[in-house]
Amino acid sequence: MIFLFIAREALGIFTAADTAVGSQPAATSELSPELYGTESESAAPEVYNPDVDFPEPEAPAGPAERPVAEPGQGTPPLLANLLSTTWQPVSSQPKYGILPLLVGTLKIALLAILLAAPIGILAAIYAAFFAPRWFREFLKPLIELLAGFPSVVIGFFCLMVLASIVQESLGTTFRLNALVGSLGVAIAIIPIVFTIAEDSLSRLPRVLWEAGLALGAQPWQVVFRILVPAATPGLFAAVLLGFGRAFGETMIVLMASGNAPLLSWSPVEPVRTLSATIGSEMGEVVWGSLHYSVLFLLGLLLFVGTFLLNVIAEFWVRRRLLRRFQGTTAAL
Repeated sequence: MIFLFIAREALGIFTAADTAVGSQPAATSELSPELYGTESESAAPEVYNPDVDFPEPEAPAGPAERPVAEPGQGTPPLLANLLSTTWQPVSSQPKYGILPLLVGTLKIALLAILLAAPIGILAAIYAAFFAPRWFREFLKPLIELLAGFPSVVIGFFCLMVLASIVQESLGTTFRLNALVGSLGVAIAIIPIVFTIAEDSLSRLPRVLWEAGLALGAQPWQVVFRILVPAATPGLFAAVLLGFGRAFGETMIVLMASGNAPLLSWSPVEPVRTLSATIGSEMGEVVWGSLHYSVLFLLGLLLFVGTFLLNVIAEFWVRRRLLRRFQGTTAAL
C-alpha cells in the first residue's frame, strides 16, 4: 500500500507538467498608473462632467489569450528536465535534474559501505572465533547498541566534531562534504553489518573449525581459508543490507554532507542525496505542483532501489551462494 501511494503521487508528474507550461503570465514593461494610483497629487481638481463620470457601458472584453512562448524560451521537456544536471526547483524556470542527486546518493552509500564493511566483518570474525566468551557477551550488545542511536545525534556529532577533524587532517576546502557524511553513515550501518555477519559465522558447524585445526592449520588460516568462504552468503547479505541502509539514510546526510546538488564524484565536495532532498523540501512544497510530484518520484526511486537490494540479498544470495557452499558443509 505504501508503494501504491508513492507511485500514485509520482504519476501526477505528467498532469502537473502539462499545467505548468505557460502558467506564468507575461511580464509587463511598465505599470499602469491608473491601477496603482500614481497620478500626481498636485494635479488640478476634477470638474464634474456627467459625460465623463458616467460613460457609456462598453462591451465586455473577451478572455485574454495565453502568450505563446518563442522557440527556445519555453519550459524544457519533462524528460530532458529530469535528466539534466541542475536541481533548482524554485526559480522562474524550475529545473528538476535528478542526476546530481543520484550520483550523490551512490557516492555516500559506496563510501559508507567501503568504510563500514571491513570494520563490521572483522569485528564479527573476532567476536565469533577469537574473543573470550565473557568479552564476546560484552562486545556484541555494545556494538548492537549503536543501532539504537538516533540518526540526528550521529549527524550532530559529525557536524560539530567530525567535520573539523576531517578538515584539519586532510586540508579540505569544504568543511561539510561527502566524506564526512559517509563517515557518519558508516557509524550507523556498522551494527547491521556486524550483527548479520556474526550470526552467519556463529552458525557454521563446529566441525569445520576442529577439522582445520586437526590438519595442522593455524587458527587464522582456518578462519580465512575455511570458515569465511563457507559464510560468504551471510557476509554478502550483510554488505547488501548495510548498503540499503546507507542508500536511504536522511538526517546524517542532511546535516553532515553539505547538502549541495553538485554533479561530482570527488569525496571532498558537498553532495545532496535523494532522501535528503525529500526531507528538506517536502515540508514547504505546494501540494499537487510539479515539484511535489517530482519529490514523490524521488521517493519511488528510493523505494525501488532498496527493494531490489533486499530482493537480491534474500533470493540471489540464499539460492545461488548457499547452493554453492552447502555441498561442502554437508560433506563435513
